[in-house]
Amino acid sequence: MNMQRIIPLVIFTASSFMLWDAWQTFQRASPQTPPSTPTISSLPASNTTLPEAPVVAPTGTNNTVPPTTATAGPELEGLHHGERVRVKTDVVDAEIDTDGADLRSIKLLQHFSAEDKIKPVDLLEDKSSLVYVAQSGLLGTGLPNHTTLFTADKTLAVLEPGQDTLDVTLRATTPGVVEVAKIFHFKRGSYVVTIETVVHNLSAVPLSPEAYFQFLRVSKAPPGDPRFVSTYTGPAVYTEATKYQKIPFADIDKGKRDYPVSANNGWIAMLQHYFVAAWLPPTGMQREFFTRKVGNDLYTAGVILPMGAIAPGATGTLSVPLYAGPQEGSKLKTLAPGLDLTIDYGWLTIIATPLFYVLSWIHSWVGNWGAAIILLTVLIKAIFFPLSAASYKSMARMRLVQPKMARIKEQYGDDKARMNQAMMELYKTEKINPLGGCLPMVVQIPVFIALYWVLLGSVELRHAPFFGWIHDLSAQDPYYVLPVIMTASMLLQQRMSPKPPDPVQAKVMMYMPLAFSVMFFFFPAGLVLYWVINNVLSIAQQWQITRMIGDGKR
Repeated sequence: MNMQRIIPLVIFTASSFMLWDAWQTFQRASPQTPPSTPTISSLPASNTTLPEAPVVAPTGTNNTVPPTTATAGPELEGLHHGERVRVKTDVVDAEIDTDGADLRSIKLLQHFSAEDKIKPVDLLEDKSSLVYVAQSGLLGTGLPNHTTLFTADKTLAVLEPGQDTLDVTLRATTPGVVEVAKIFHFKRGSYVVTIETVVHNLSAVPLSPEAYFQFLRVSKAPPGDPRFVSTYTGPAVYTEATKYQKIPFADIDKGKRDYPVSANNGWIAMLQHYFVAAWLPPTGMQREFFTRKVGNDLYTAGVILPMGAIAPGATGTLSVPLYAGPQEGSKLKTLAPGLDLTIDYGWLTIIATPLFYVLSWIHSWVGNWGAAIILLTVLIKAIFFPLSAASYKSMARMRLVQPKMARIKEQYGDDKARMNQAMMELYKTEKINPLGGCLPMVVQIPVFIALYWVLLGSVELRHAPFFGWIHDLSAQDPYYVLPVIMTASMLLQQRMSPKPPDPVQAKVMMYMPLAFSVMFFFFPAGLVLYWVINNVLSIAQQWQITRMIGDGKR
């Protein structure tokens, strides 16, 4: 049996299975939103409950005990809208609600919706069934939290030309207990909003408040995710001890918790395709992570931090940065350890990451991501040239001995054992490795899959044009020109390869390019571009080597 054909067939079958499995996963992960899915504005105020904590004690402590299980933490039902404070910088258009001093909306002005290329991405929002907001507050009776009504120092704040920072302050007071100010610090060119919590102790005893910082969102993935691909939407946590861990919503439903409860470092984030929001507490401060389900398809993930003892009449301050923006690896690495791991390159991250860095370096020279993909393809082809040359030489020799193989088949008929033995002797005599043509394919498959995830997961390629009709390399070719060219190139490669002696194998191999092309019709245009260029270079190389061997040049 021709092993040179069996291995590609197995690879094709496995690839098809993986793609089918990914499509099934995508279908399961994207159910239709039930009518009962709540929005923040629809949550009943009568259900409002707050975490229980003792009243401030005369002994000088407030005895607030931080939650230690996934089912503990601040309760989030009963939210309603207050007044909105709009904040606009050069990169974000945000809204802060005076009810809780929550960040209820962040529009990314330099990134646009998948459905409407002139509408900014709504990363945080609470105006539809896709609820996703950032909240903070203090734990303890009488201490302001995300349901407390604050007053703002302004209703509109705009970063003016020449201005590098912009601050918005919201205040709430519990008479005789505390006065709390939340100061939101925005910076020019930055997706980091630092939330500074200032607590002034109005009581006659010391306070030791704990602050929580959390995300509230539904499990539904945002619109515009790629077809037939399951990208991750949900919480993730990072500590130096346990590294990066995803926390699927399904695990929260089951009460499953594999992530660390407490640490003195690390962050917690909420991920979706291309974008991430993350609370980034200072390193060295003890913290407690929590997740919980708080309603029908409504979840929270957050972190609790101690503010330390605050004497009567004194003030305590805690600043926690919030990053809410695109998953740009170069920027994420500078913000916190491991934050760049939120860019999901799948299980081949070790290959995908250097591939992206090389692709970015090429792009810095040529200024076009499509051209960068072409040059990266040429570079990868050059690296694999020795393997490819050996493969094509083996295939060319196989083509030359096809008449001898046909005679062996006729000679031994149905005696498979004798026929296989004769084939092996022929391979040995002609110095042909029957598996030689498969090795480059096997080696390049991880590179192909890694590049697929690079093109799928890199926000830099989102809406990046190539030329002509291709306006988005991360989306499928709108006119299917590249998939058609790729199909034609695969058919041409097939004609240049030796035919399997088995008629069934020959028929399967004949239809393989067509089956592959169907999948590529739904792949990102950038990936199909890579494969087209790779095929064209392979055809040229195979033609030249076949011609040389046919002329007797070994």
